[in-house]
Amino acid sequence: MENNQKYALITGATSGIGLELARLFAKDQFNLIIVARNQQGLDQTAQELSETGVDVIPIACDLSKMDEVESLCTDIEQRGLPVHVLVNDAGQGLYGLFKDTELARELDIVHLNICATIILTKHFVKKMVERNEGRILNLASIASRTPGPWQSVYHGTKAFVLSFSEAIREELKDYNITVTALLPGPTDTDFFNKAEMQDSKIVQDKSSLSDPARVAKDSYEALMTGDDHVVSGFKNKMMMLMTSITPESTIAGMMAGMQEPAEKR
Repeated sequence: MENNQKYALITGATSGIGLELARLFAKDQFNLIIVARNQQGLDQTAQELSETGVDVIPIACDLSKMDEVESLCTDIEQRGLPVHVLVNDAGQGLYGLFKDTELARELDIVHLNICATIILTKHFVKKMVERNEGRILNLASIASRTPGPWQSVYHGTKAFVLSFSEAIREELKDYNITVTALLPGPTDTDFFNKAEMQDSKIVQDKSSLSDPARVAKDSYEALMTGDDHVVSGFKNKMMMLMTSITPESTIAGMMAGMQEPAEKR
């Protein structure tokens, strides 16, 4: 089937890595279903992407609310749109010490980063199995392999995403469905603003942040090749190598030093 007859569903598609991925799919003539919370941002993104000649369907949805995720699946089903590629990009974090952070916001992060990923993947995997074809890209993080003081819940959710991706990849290998986990490092997106993380040492050094377009290109190529995972950036690859031979308690201390406020509270 030609790409222009296929749809890619991308969550978090109006900014950062998600937007850059949407641009790559559009360039390769995939039709798009783009999902985000802000309708204005969706409409602007849809207008840009449609100029490439593909069909772009914007759907506003708060993926931290499980009823809206279910409604999204139903909406796409009722429109008769065949999703051949699922990109679970949407995700958020929250900065601060666990003893101080707000429980309600952390549960929303769990719902968004984990529960929405499960619901969307469950729904569209069933359709992919019926067609014996499909690709899934899940946004994990190098955080998935490191304890994360000052971002404990976020790191925990990304550990789930990586483990989940690896497990279902094995389950789906006989159905011509690939599952790829993207493990970027800190990237120059709006993530840090939303996580209220501007005081963190890791954000103060802008030169340490990856370019979202570069991360998207690495992940797109890995997805199309059918790789199980991709770590974007040489520095991040070296960090992952180091974590494989370093005690977790030592890694936790290193991460605390990287993520603590530039001026301790």
